[in-house]
Amino acid sequence: MRRWVILLLGLSLQQANAQRNKYPDVLNLRAAPPAGKSILTNVFSDMGAWHAYALPARKEDNGAFIGPLIMGMQGEWLSDAFSRLALSENGHPVDLSAARADIKYFPGMLQQQLDINNLLIQQQLIFVSGREALLHTTITNRGGSSKTLDIRYYGQSRKRITVDSESASLQATGFVTVFPTGTIITGDSLSYSASNNGIVIAPGASYAQTQVQAYYPDTVRKPATYDFRKSLRENEIRWNAYLSRYISAAPHLTDSQKRLAVKCMVTLTTNWRSSSGDILHDGVFPSINYQGFYGIWSWDSWKQAVGIVTFNPELAKNNIRAMFDYQDEHGMVADCIYADKSENNWRDTKPPLAAWGVWEVYRQTKDTSFVKEMLPKLIHYHEWWYANRDHDQNGLCEYGATDGTRIAAAWESGMDNAVRFDSAVMLKNNDGAWSLNQESVDLNAYLYAEKLYLDKLLAVAGEKARYSEQAAKLANLIRTKFYDAKRGYFYDLQPVTGKLVTIDGPEGWIPLWTGIATKAQAAMVLRKMNDPRKFNTKVPLPTLAADHPAFDPMNGYWRGPVWLDQVAYGAEGLRRYGYRKEASKFEQQLLNNAAGLLTDGPICENYHPLTGKGLNAKNFSWSAAHLLMILKNK
Repeated sequence: MRRWVILLLGLSLQQANAQRNKYPDVLNLRAAPPAGKSILTNVFSDMGAWHAYALPARKEDNGAFIGPLIMGMQGEWLSDAFSRLALSENGHPVDLSAARADIKYFPGMLQQQLDINNLLIQQQLIFVSGREALLHTTITNRGGSSKTLDIRYYGQSRKRITVDSESASLQATGFVTVFPTGTIITGDSLSYSASNNGIVIAPGASYAQTQVQAYYPDTVRKPATYDFRKSLRENEIRWNAYLSRYISAAPHLTDSQKRLAVKCMVTLTTNWRSSSGDILHDGVFPSINYQGFYGIWSWDSWKQAVGIVTFNPELAKNNIRAMFDYQDEHGMVADCIYADKSENNWRDTKPPLAAWGVWEVYRQTKDTSFVKEMLPKLIHYHEWWYANRDHDQNGLCEYGATDGTRIAAAWESGMDNAVRFDSAVMLKNNDGAWSLNQESVDLNAYLYAEKLYLDKLLAVAGEKARYSEQAAKLANLIRTKFYDAKRGYFYDLQPVTGKLVTIDGPEGWIPLWTGIATKAQAAMVLRKMNDPRKFNTKVPLPTLAADHPAFDPMNGYWRGPVWLDQVAYGAEGLRRYGYRKEASKFEQQLLNNAAGLLTDGPICENYHPLTGKGLNAKNFSWSAAHLLMILKNK
């Protein structure tokens, strides 16, 4: 934390406030107390904490923050509102639901101000570590005479509460709350009351108290003691540094685009989890709002890192490290990892974009030591593909699996149910490696790009290049074997039959993103991307051409929805070949027509190409990461 005090970037606290306060409510966090186990609410977390909160949407919840949501192996709400404020003045209850309320979410802080009976009540909630949050309450007497108040916090839990009156604390299944010394706590197994009575506040004076709310996903311990004013200042400086780092590097952004960039940053930060259990470095969940994503995925991590490094370089590095902590002796990186490593998925890996991720982190940070740390692992991973996913050893790889199943091989592509794999079958390479019977154009284009990035990283590390000749040979194979001149597009290839799998999908523009296509090939690919019957839809560049019989955005996952990584690769590919106007057009269509992007709605996993509706998981990390790339027009 102290490093943020050092990295003031020449900004005063007032400037930090002005910077953060420009962006209230970039995401709508207002919610009624959640019913059942629903975790669809937009929430706030920070610093890799494993618990989160929302703002109250109802007047009867004034004086409370909703939650916390606890994130273990699955998400669940510990309480509707664990700490509710209640006031009495001279023995008469103060009706906080009748107060004039100003409730806001600022980047890094929840805040509500309640104005009633000449009392100004301010509550602020910030995170101070990957385990601990502070709830600070300030009550100011704006009247002309002293006020005597009884101040009470109370709440109910869905897990058993243990009260420790001596230390003014309580615990509920790893969630620990510590109140100020002298607080009187009473309670039963599912509810409590914490009171400070007879507090006299003179005219113009204020009373303040801070409680620590901590969740420990591993070893429960006593929370640290914090000075709230100092912690708030550090919080402001840290968040100002995030915002300044990104926005100062993108001066061309409009106000609405800046707000979207900030929403991307808070989305990624809320999905950030600190190291816990078998997760050895901090990483980022794909989405806090979907139970199946309570882990860390490999190609998500490479993509997330490229977006995250634009505002939080250390998290970007650790997100990559978290996956390589589980690289096996053969060089394979798991598909996904969890806090309980017995849940890790070793049936497949994901497309090889790791060297791109490390290069982009280096490009932003110039951290040579990070390159030297990662380089041997990246090389080992790159060579693993050719040892385990090149069935006929012709230098062209296939997606595959360790268990021989086609579903795991399709997962390895990242495009789980893409139509191009519908007729594929499995071929055994060795006892622990199987391939699909088709060589995928995107996979081999990624491997080509990885060779170039590896040589760049080798140069940074002071070592000789070793992949340029391989890259040139591979590029020629892709240009000649995977391109259909009649259709003007790139496709997967079945090596035994020599036939192309002529399904129009986003894999066809990856050779533009990697720079493999000739200028003539790029021009033909653009024609297909620009065709409104295929890819030039309301939200552009869907994952299956709109004129294909299997096109089904509502139910298809990779059979029609628009995924933002593929839009980013398509636009960047076009820009690489000089089609800047066309790239900007597609990007602007996305920003204007994908529901909620330029308002306070959540960033979704993917979008309906014809209606713009957000689909599947909300607050999706790689969507946010690629929007940061798109907004900067990388």
